[in-house]
Amino acid sequence: KLDRYKNHSVELLVDKLVVSEKDDRRLKDSVRVAMKQGDGLLMVLDVDKNELRHYSRTLMDPVTGLSYSEPAPHNFSFNSPQGACPGCKGLGYVNIIDKDKIIPDASLSIYQGGILPLGKYRNVLLFWQIEAICEKYDASLKTPIKDLPEEALNDILNGTDERLNVKNLSLGNSNYFLTFDGLIKYIEMQQQSDATAKAQKWAGQFVTTVSCPECGGARLNKEALHYRIDGKNIAELTGMDIAELYQWLDGIEDRLPEKQAAIAREILKEIRSRLQFLIDVGLEYLSLSRASATLSGGESQRIRLATQIGSQLVNVLYILDEPSIGLHQRDNIRLIHSLKQLRDMGNSVVVVEHDKDMMLEADYIVDLGPRAGRLGGQVVFSGTPQEMLSRDTMTAAYLNGKQSIPVPQTRRQGNGKSVVLQGARGNNLKDVTVEFPLGKFICVTGVSGSGKSSLINGTLQPIISQKFYRSLAAPLPYDGIEGLENIDKIVNVDQSPLGRTPRSNPATYSGLFGDIRNLFVELPEAKIRGYKAGRFSFNVPGGRCEVCGGNGYKTIEMNFLPDVLIPCEACQGKRYNRETLDVRFKGKSIADVLDMTINQAVEFFAGIPAILSKVKTLQDVGLGYVKLGQPSTTLSGGESQRVKLATELSKKDTGKTLYVLDEPTTGLHFEDIRVLLGVLHRLVDKGNTVLVIEHNLDVIKTADYIIDMGPEGGRNGGVVLMTGTPEEIASHADVGYTARYLKAELGI
Repeated sequence: KLDRYKNHSVELLVDKLVVSEKDDRRLKDSVRVAMKQGDGLLMVLDVDKNELRHYSRTLMDPVTGLSYSEPAPHNFSFNSPQGACPGCKGLGYVNIIDKDKIIPDASLSIYQGGILPLGKYRNVLLFWQIEAICEKYDASLKTPIKDLPEEALNDILNGTDERLNVKNLSLGNSNYFLTFDGLIKYIEMQQQSDATAKAQKWAGQFVTTVSCPECGGARLNKEALHYRIDGKNIAELTGMDIAELYQWLDGIEDRLPEKQAAIAREILKEIRSRLQFLIDVGLEYLSLSRASATLSGGESQRIRLATQIGSQLVNVLYILDEPSIGLHQRDNIRLIHSLKQLRDMGNSVVVVEHDKDMMLEADYIVDLGPRAGRLGGQVVFSGTPQEMLSRDTMTAAYLNGKQSIPVPQTRRQGNGKSVVLQGARGNNLKDVTVEFPLGKFICVTGVSGSGKSSLINGTLQPIISQKFYRSLAAPLPYDGIEGLENIDKIVNVDQSPLGRTPRSNPATYSGLFGDIRNLFVELPEAKIRGYKAGRFSFNVPGGRCEVCGGNGYKTIEMNFLPDVLIPCEACQGKRYNRETLDVRFKGKSIADVLDMTINQAVEFFAGIPAILSKVKTLQDVGLGYVKLGQPSTTLSGGESQRVKLATELSKKDTGKTLYVLDEPTTGLHFEDIRVLLGVLHRLVDKGNTVLVIEHNLDVIKTADYIIDMGPEGGRNGGVVLMTGTPEEIASHADVGYTARYLKAELGI
């Protein structure tokens, strides 16, 4: 029975005959029927010579029998069954079981746990079967794996159809003959969708993702890859950087036959136009085949922007939220030009932005404030940039120079130790060797696509995470690393949410809520009632409101509209039942405490050092306006990042931690950046190392050490141009782009 969900090659016998002149009519009829049933394809088997010949109405290789259907767009799409590689289903990669992960130490025996998925010997059927395989090859479970015959290891991993004579004292004198499917098949079964999440996670540690051996990562089937234009197939063209592809298209008509050039003329005009839009918004370093999941938020937004510029629409209102994310100063100027181009076509462009250049180039500015949280929410200014420079708002103060982030008087010398990464060559990195001096505030700079994230997030961080935390994420290719003994942990402080649900908040994430609950447990009223710490948690039954389950609200599902949240009618949004709320500290219940802002909490807990130290840290990072119980889903990326930094600051410090931050100023105002830098410098002052990937000149100018990459993005990047203090970098304004902008910022 054929699987209805798969494509099958079914051969249908139409006729058998010995060919002679009188069979001319029969032969023609048979060929006609065969062509009709075979959709233009037939095979003829010469029984005497045992030769098979292929005949086709379509494009076909008569030797291999490889047939090419009439070209259509879906034949060149990896999202279509007609174009996708059958080996990887159009993904470009496959998951395989890694033998090195199954047997990390071949000097151990199977009995000692040398095969990681099995663990140490247990008196169970699985080990009896493996023992039978070993005995078959004159070995035992106590033989070191490196001394086992290759055939024995192959049978253990891949299985054997031979019936094994399984013996064990538990079985008595009975003989049991069983086949063995092999460990690899068992691990693959645990990866199936019907296996439990725990089993899938267990199996995942033995799996390695590799490029598809059938298509080499091109994602298309071999028929699609055989079509070429000027010697290049579609996968090779989409694999080029956009700038390189634009260059290749230059003069392509002259390299095509006259007929093809005539067909391609209008299509090429459209392709060039779209590529130019992508180049204009600073994305020339990307390739067309780049997976969208690997793009930053700013890159995704600029791709949509390029699409809109190409649509040539008018009278449209465009709203962009921080399009300058991830952009170097050089690329920022090009982005501003693209936005003005949209405006000049007759559209309105509204941009939510903190970038100084973007504000000064705007036609009209609306400034909200005066502060953040409950102290904000007012329009403090609206007008032209020139009018704003003379006003007395916080944003205006930074624009007109009355306030600024100061340049440090001296640069730290560090602790004399360093981590050295050697021969990094992942993505566009060109055999890079970099030294990271410890005990300093380090900035990694360079134009978009120059290889900063590949170096830090793709190579350095996974290496260190594997060493300290047995992380499964594999680093990009590199030769070696030295100096890891000089650090004891790595912490990635990103802007991802603190938690996935509204139950998570700054108090729970920072560990502060546990201390507050313990305080309430020690109160006389709580002791009289016999309350424990769980009574004051809204996540477990007992003290929480059971009507809303401790959420404080009920969710009403709306068809075709977003869900609506309404306060719980039983607890009025307080999350706890009446008995729990009766326990009060200084007249405040546990719900009242969660409803306090961090500034209010600092005053309220002034006499309790254990709580005050953590609350004060949250205040010090500029989060005084945030409520202790504010759901983490309502915090911005910058706020979430500062909660994480405050949590790190409140921990016991070893002075040997490496903190990694990728563009921490995303979504931050000048004042927020000043506060953030204060926190980062406090971490460095404790002896730690802070490593930041950044484009913001206010951050770069305060660094102790800069690693500048470039000179361009994509294939023209991946090189370390310069390293040193900001002053040393700025003195070489002719090298790369960062130096010239930094020189102007420092006023050198």
